[in-house]
Amino acid sequence: MSDNRFTGAAREAAGRFQETVGQFADDAQTQARGTYNQARGQAESAMGDAADLIRDQPLMAGLAILAIGYVIGRLRIL
Repeated sequence: MSDNRFTGAAREAAGRFQETVGQFADDAQTQARGTYNQARGQAESAMGDAADLIRDQPLMAGLAILAIGYVIGRLRIL
């Protein structure tokens, strides 16, 4: 298990709390920070999941990366 998954979940929970406090206090800045922290926590969790996948199945991850690169390359040519 990656540390990013744990820190991402903690940041997401803190962001939810911060957003709720912002709503309760009618403070748009605190609300926006809470939303940002939630998104950042979700991104960190996804990065942790990707790291675990690459560690567990490096061949499949490499093939997926090559396929995505090929598709992006073909889209740029057209």
